[in-house]
Amino acid sequence: MAPSYDELAAEVLRLRDDNQRLRAQVEELTQSLQQALRRSKRQAAPFAKGEPKPHPKKPGRRSGERHGPHGHRPPLPDEQIDEHLQAPLPAHCPHCDGRVLETHVHTQDQVELPARPRYRRFHIHCGQCQQCGRPVRGRHPEQTSDATGAAGSQVGARAQALAVYLNKDAGLSHAKTARVLGQLGIALTPGGSAQIMLRAARRLRPVYQDLRRRLAEEEHLTPDETGWRIGGHSAWLHVWVGANVTCFAIDPHRSAEVLAAVIGWQWSGTLTHDGCASYDRFLWAGHQQCVGHVVRRAHELEETQTGAAKRFPRQVITLFQGALAVRDQFVDGQLDQAALAAAHAHYIDELLELTARLRSNAANECLAQHLYGHGEQWLTFLQDPSVPATNHRAEQALRGPIVNRKVWGGNRTAVGGEAQSILSSTVATCKQQAVSFCQFLADTLRGLPRTLFGSTEPAPGAFTAK
Repeated sequence: MAPSYDELAAEVLRLRDDNQRLRAQVEELTQSLQQALRRSKRQAAPFAKGEPKPHPKKPGRRSGERHGPHGHRPPLPDEQIDEHLQAPLPAHCPHCDGRVLETHVHTQDQVELPARPRYRRFHIHCGQCQQCGRPVRGRHPEQTSDATGAAGSQVGARAQALAVYLNKDAGLSHAKTARVLGQLGIALTPGGSAQIMLRAARRLRPVYQDLRRRLAEEEHLTPDETGWRIGGHSAWLHVWVGANVTCFAIDPHRSAEVLAAVIGWQWSGTLTHDGCASYDRFLWAGHQQCVGHVVRRAHELEETQTGAAKRFPRQVITLFQGALAVRDQFVDGQLDQAALAAAHAHYIDELLELTARLRSNAANECLAQHLYGHGEQWLTFLQDPSVPATNHRAEQALRGPIVNRKVWGGNRTAVGGEAQSILSSTVATCKQQAVSFCQFLADTLRGLPRTLFGSTEPAPGAFTAK
């Protein structure tokens, strides 16, 4: 039976309403996509996330005792005081001009930069061996080089170490590094700053080689990589973070072969990494896929999906949040090993059941296949709670070099790229080992034997800049 005129008119009105609704939804999604693309390309304000919150939290510390300990500077020990200065009482009260009687004395400690740099002149005694006839020169422990003549005026070891720290860790350009040292009374050019980086990297090359050797001894590694430039050509900056060592390397390839060249394909520890499939080639290693990446992906799906399609990403978020809560309870001593093993089996079954069936929504199906394909690798942290569930270690280690990349875009030469890897690795590992990088580098420049493993810290009052 053919539909009546009224039925056809009603159907046309319904389709028109649906068309308008879908057009509005497409327009809204298009605007959201454009805003997301603009935010991803914005370099000047990476913290800008759109409009301010309608009811932001009150700034400053929380009231009461929940805000944590106060950051008071401790008083200096007596043996560290270089000078005693007196602040005498005025003869008359500044308020009423009355006579003042002294009752007691307070002390105030202050640490200050030196008023001027220390200028040294080494008198190098030269002679000749009476047996072999070869020339012999004296060497002072504070010297960083035997050069004289045209290269006889140099920057000291501590000043060079500070320049490297400002450039590689604080992210200052060579020009700004030179200006900071100029404010301290040490004349330096941007080219001189660049030469200091190369010289420091040459001296630290044995330390860097030792760091690479120690990577293979680590039980767990967190690798990651980010884009880099060498002489205007594309490259990749790799970072590998262990419990005791952090190592960087710049290579034209993103592949895990760069890491395999250091630790070997037979390495049998545990890797926590993002979805880069190249790391799956470590067949002897255990794997923990980054939970942070997939939870963020699920949150993005939840925001963009509509209706019943929101259910799946919410289930994924709930599953991983529950698994992480169980891990935290075990670490706090609330669960025993048997309960942890039971929770691991439960969450594995729940994950496989959640992702096994086919889904009509294309975005949800893509996420489900990704989760199902890696299976148990998502929950390795429930087998061994010492394994990080995310690759945040590596992402945090990359923040410093990424600042360098934003400031000067990479390295102009392969030698500069090698220096970047060596110096960044030493800075990061010094932080892990609670060793002053500036003191460590200054000792290395002076030729003193130092190691990042089992090294001793300088005496109190020595130059440090952690």
